[in-house]
Amino acid sequence: MSAASLYDRLVRAPEGATDAMAPGTARDVPRNGLRQIVAQALQSTGDQVVNAKTVLPWLFAALGVPGALVGLLVPIRESGSMLPQAAMVPWVRRHRVRKWLWVAGSAGQALATAAMAVTAATATGTAAGVAILLALAVFALSRALNSLASKDVLGRTIPKGQRGQINGLATVLSGVVAITVGVGIRLLGGDDAGPLVVLLAAAALTWVAGLVVYAGIREPAEEPAPAPVDGGGWARRSVALLRDDATFRRFVLVRTLLLVSALSPPFVVALAAEHGGGLGGLGAFVVASGVASLLGGRLFGRWADRSSRQLMIWGAGAASTAILLFLALLLVPGVRGWTLLYPAVHLLLALTHTGVRVARKTYVVDMAQGDRRTEYVAVANTAMGVLLLVAGAVSSALALLGPEVALVFLALLGVAGVFTARTLPEVSAR
Repeated sequence: MSAASLYDRLVRAPEGATDAMAPGTARDVPRNGLRQIVAQALQSTGDQVVNAKTVLPWLFAALGVPGALVGLLVPIRESGSMLPQAAMVPWVRRHRVRKWLWVAGSAGQALATAAMAVTAATATGTAAGVAILLALAVFALSRALNSLASKDVLGRTIPKGQRGQINGLATVLSGVVAITVGVGIRLLGGDDAGPLVVLLAAAALTWVAGLVVYAGIREPAEEPAPAPVDGGGWARRSVALLRDDATFRRFVLVRTLLLVSALSPPFVVALAAEHGGGLGGLGAFVVASGVASLLGGRLFGRWADRSSRQLMIWGAGAASTAILLFLALLLVPGVRGWTLLYPAVHLLLALTHTGVRVARKTYVVDMAQGDRRTEYVAVANTAMGVLLLVAGAVSSALALLGPEVALVFLALLGVAGVFTARTLPEVSAR
């Protein structure tokens, strides 16, 4: 089967989708699309292992790392990959072909993951924790480069109406891997770091395979953008963009409110640990994340191509509803001991988060073109890095009163997200 035939079977293209593209670029859409699906799936496969919310904390426990260092995992991983992006824009814009930046970012993630594997095999305690956190910081910085480059390449090589499906299909493939990893973790148990060393080494190889696949994309070369004539630095231009572009500013606000689906799962896991650990322990939650990707990836990809705005509205509303129903159930005597409840709720939240991720990625790619897209992606992610720290700090502070209080706060964020997302304009193809 040819690449074009396979791509046509996987991706539904709206009529005339490639008309606005250069003839050479339009001809390469199937090849480029398949390579991006495979490369993103390989990247997501590695992400299932280098997971700051599940697997890395488990590794820290096995290595005897102090609890104070465990609390740094998520901030370094999430904010570290977002905060630098606006500062990277001037350098990224000087490159005519952006796929090599994605390749470089993947190489950095492969090396960082390999360093984690070596550390886990040779060190324990505080020394192991510090070394892994340093490797995670390199990993996050490399990921920032991937995030910027991938959306540029997607926008240059895939027309509107197909971009959400590219993200969705990659999510489906990564879901299969997550289920496999979760089952493996469940079977291997949680006392020995040895199996995780092997998993980390294998994860490093997925980024190597991904960069090899991605390097084969045929991306049109564009002239580097001229330097801004106002002489302002990247920080001043970022603030100006947020101040002057009302639609973009509203999108950033919506992304902040959509953190309900990203920040709530750890509190569900914490409640599970308090009441018996949930059915199957850590492995069950990893499997739940994989099932969510498997079920939601393709569906949400097509939905995002029809209306990424509507998908964001649904994601915020569904996450808030799931949290509030979960909290209501916990008020019923005896329910807190139901071991199946916690992985089931985690599955629902992971499913909504899958939809939210596909929707916001598609929306920001569709709302602009060329180097304007680069600027949107970078400034949005840098702003989100700051806002993530703020929202995370607030929810963590509220969690001192109990995980339930933090979940109520996050559910209210989601409700506000529903109403705010309704004010965004439609930018999708269909």
